[in-house]
Amino acid sequence: MDPETNNPIAVFDSGLGGLTVVSELARLMPAEPVVYLGDSARVPYGTKSLATVRRFAMENAAFCRRFDPKLILVACNTASAAAFDELRATSDVPVLDVIRPAVAAALAATDGPIGVIATEGTVTSGIYERLLTEAHRPMLAQACPLLVPIIEEGRAENPDDPIVLNALGDYLHAMQRRRVGALILGCTHYPLLATAISKLMGPDVVLINSGQAAAAAARDYLTREAMLAPAGATDLRCFTTGDPARFADLSERFAGHVIENVQAVSTDELTGACS
Repeated sequence: MDPETNNPIAVFDSGLGGLTVVSELARLMPAEPVVYLGDSARVPYGTKSLATVRRFAMENAAFCRRFDPKLILVACNTASAAAFDELRATSDVPVLDVIRPAVAAALAATDGPIGVIATEGTVTSGIYERLLTEAHRPMLAQACPLLVPIIEEGRAENPDDPIVLNALGDYLHAMQRRRVGALILGCTHYPLLATAISKLMGPDVVLINSGQAAAAAARDYLTREAMLAPAGATDLRCFTTGDPARFADLSERFAGHVIENVQAVSTDELTGACS
């Protein structure tokens, strides 16, 4: 058996949101070993310049390559928007993002207009607008800067929380008037708000989970390349540039289970990994 099948999928994100992608990978491919890097010390990416986020993403990917991954998955929409093309062009490891699979899923889900909610950085990049315009599909994008802090404060656990509903009501108003057929959740934090978003958008609007779409794309790629891990190879190693204890405390909210063994890595080490 090719030993590369036992190599991990490497996943990186600006913090904890990418754990929703790890959860989807585990659901679709429970045998796959995964290395996860959450760059919590430099969060949020969504309010930083695309040049800064591009540098961070290159550093994160360089760190991930230390583990000899068979695939790198950029589990952050802002990092995908800022750095995917450069990562793919410079990496000797296949790279997938969360944006292109989400666009493909949205196009398959509806013939109507498509909405996108995302961070400021992702919306400003224009990547969703470009890809959907190339597909000749009307779209509407809305930056939602309050949603990540709302989620990380734990308010997403109650879909009837008035703070959650008021923020979402403001952000989704134009989408409701436009009557979009699908709404891309263009941040890997946002699936935690899916119940509240669905309540406001109505049952006819298909919610596209970008992490779920990316995990399916990873499964399809590894299947085509005959690189799926054999049964029993599963393992999850988590690293954070932030506080490992806080990461572990919040991990259940994003991953669906508590991740107790979290290792610290300094941002200096990430910078060194790219040099």
